[in-house]
Amino acid sequence: MSQRRRRSLALLTSGVLALPLLTGCGAGEDEGGPVAAGQDIATTAREKVADGGVLRWAVDTLPDTLNTFQADADATTARIAGAVLPQLFVLDAKGRPVANPDYLEKAEVVEREPKQVVLYKLNQQAVWSDGREIGAADFVAQWRALNGKDSAYWTARNAGYERIEKIEKGKTDLEVRVTFAKPYADWRSLFSPLYPKQVTGTPDAFNEGARGALKVTAGPFALGAIDKKTGTAALTRNPRWWGRQAKLDTLVLTAVPRAERAAALAAGKLDLAEIDRTGADRIALARRDAAGKDAAGKGGAGKGGAGKGGAGSGGAPAHGPGAAMTPAQATLSWAVAFGTDEDKATAEKESRDKHVAAVKRYADEQTALRNFTVRKSLEPAYTQLAMNGSTGPLADERVRRAVARALDRKALAELVLKPLGLPAKPVGSHVALAGQRAYADNSDALGGQDMQAAQALLADAGWRRGGKITEPAGAKAGPESAPQDDGKTPSGPGTGNDGLYIVGQDDEANGDPRSAAGQRPQVRPAGPGDHPAAAAPGDAQDRPSPVLAPAPFGAQQEVSLLAQAARVAAAGTVGTADAAGTVDDGKRSAARDGDAADPAEGTPAPAKQATRTSGAMLAKDGKALTLRFVLPAGPGSESLRAVGDRIAQMLRKVGVNTETTKVADESFFKDHIASGQYDLALYSWPATAYPATDARPIFAKPEPAADGSLLVEQNYTRVGTDHIDQLFDQAVGELDEDQSRELIRKADARIWAAAGSIPLYQRPELVAVKPGLANAGAFGLGGPRYQDIGWKKPPTAKDKKK
Repeated sequence: MSQRRRRSLALLTSGVLALPLLTGCGAGEDEGGPVAAGQDIATTAREKVADGGVLRWAVDTLPDTLNTFQADADATTARIAGAVLPQLFVLDAKGRPVANPDYLEKAEVVEREPKQVVLYKLNQQAVWSDGREIGAADFVAQWRALNGKDSAYWTARNAGYERIEKIEKGKTDLEVRVTFAKPYADWRSLFSPLYPKQVTGTPDAFNEGARGALKVTAGPFALGAIDKKTGTAALTRNPRWWGRQAKLDTLVLTAVPRAERAAALAAGKLDLAEIDRTGADRIALARRDAAGKDAAGKGGAGKGGAGKGGAGSGGAPAHGPGAAMTPAQATLSWAVAFGTDEDKATAEKESRDKHVAAVKRYADEQTALRNFTVRKSLEPAYTQLAMNGSTGPLADERVRRAVARALDRKALAELVLKPLGLPAKPVGSHVALAGQRAYADNSDALGGQDMQAAQALLADAGWRRGGKITEPAGAKAGPESAPQDDGKTPSGPGTGNDGLYIVGQDDEANGDPRSAAGQRPQVRPAGPGDHPAAAAPGDAQDRPSPVLAPAPFGAQQEVSLLAQAARVAAAGTVGTADAAGTVDDGKRSAARDGDAADPAEGTPAPAKQATRTSGAMLAKDGKALTLRFVLPAGPGSESLRAVGDRIAQMLRKVGVNTETTKVADESFFKDHIASGQYDLALYSWPATAYPATDARPIFAKPEPAADGSLLVEQNYTRVGTDHIDQLFDQAVGELDEDQSRELIRKADARIWAAAGSIPLYQRPELVAVKPGLANAGAFGLGGPRYQDIGWKKPPTAKDKKK
């Protein structure tokens, strides 16, 4: 595994969280433009935050290791490291690396020739929890563990360390000089986090010593007990911390699956939790219903007429269990429960009792959820349409470009983000997000939506409408084939599958499995390209998350298959009508299908098959243009599938068929994306502050292996060029930061032109919090400053007068 791959893979699997909100400095301050959405963390001055208290913060799982440089490190590993270990550089609110003054007085390149030398001047108060000063010995031990020269160290994140030639103490114990054998533009990415030499000094200590405990730390918090039974990891205020003391006494990281977070919040087990769209909808409905009750108590109806706390017409619940039940269904249920058939009555009464309990449980949870609010921003990750360029029609760059030109990226962004009230501007870069210095919208290198241009590209590639089809009549072809679903998790309206998939992150097991209990069926908002039957009137802003509407061609195929089955059955039944409409009297000619010919009558001519054409869709060389569209089927994927459905509609307009296959989450990446068993797919990449290092393996040109397979690193589209690789290599070795970023932008423009992946939108970030929590919530491109998080002080009489 290459050094670049190791670092990038670790970044994906760890879901690295950056620390404080600091102000950057230097040239190019406005480079990259404003962020698409700012942080929503209830920023509060420290003097207005109370000292003490406990915060229960949801995580997906407890970590298998506390060593962020190991392959099984995850988002919780990174969160713990961020609170208890030195982070020499952290990300500001725009996702830009800045020196952390808690550990550094200064860090800069002091020599460029003959070799690059970086001088770190450490904060003289910075000490490990055992009282020892943080110093050069810790830097040396970490470099030797991660430079790849000693295979006894089980590492997964090495990039940059292999470029270091030597590390030595400077003029004082507080100075560390790092000399590079090869120049490294992303030197700020190194030594964050920094582990004590007790962890990195030997292979045994590195491999096993920091998996379940960290005996020596140096952050605003220290690591307390990790309890696997309760699923909690406690971080306690560090008494040796030299900086501003943490406001909280204890930070309890609590493992709660996404599907269970709404219930955990309502039960008082959590104070802060990232949630999915359905969880956010539930909190919004709970607060709306509470406002409706308050308004009703004052003599008026609340918003949406929720005068009875969210009751619908006739007193039925407006949402939650039973909301979709019609009066006729309720009447039928009552009739069965009190009918004469005792067995059916007993079963129905049990079902009704369960339903009543579910309704009560939901109502109790809604009452509790009104005490939370949702803070929202955009995650440091973007969702893309990936096109597999290694085989099939998409191996032709013209077809990939045509697919891209058929997409209305703004409409796709609006489908996901607009109902949430978040900016819905499409992402314009593969290597950075708006606000980061490397960001520039290079999508013009490919071009925006242009149906005529897309059709011209397809025609130039030889694809024609009405082309002759020579494939077997039973072959699946685009919209005439029913979507396949081999997922093991239920999908569709009401199953809570409305999240997004990030490759490699363990925050959804990819780091973030998003599920949504209690979602009621809704029709997604209509838009350009929608089939009339899929649209419904009303304001999309007032409805819960969009769900995948049934494709109109699926119904046509069902009718066609049923008709074919009827004809086949009729052909083998005496006295029934055959496919031609004649009556079979048992005296059919021997020349008919399935009968033996009479030798005396000669050999009959073979039956002619009707000529098939592609109609309004495209075909070439006897084959229809059909692309396999693979999507995850498990919890947290409803919005993703809604986007996939809209993309399929857009492609049909230019004559491109899509055959959608929904697969189980555990096989989506391993068995389809990584193995290349797809044509189209939707998944997300996390953003990085160091694109020259981290983006390179994602877009590297695949190389043939000795066994004839392709070495793709993390380029799962299998689309790359030598020029793109050269630009990244030049950028990572260019110490002029402006020149390095310009090379990265040029690489991005080339990536757009190659049309292997099409960035669509930045992922939404939704966080449920108690309103009194300060300096925490939706961090956007930045990250938490742990020592500033806490509970707001009660307002004073003076504050109330204001």
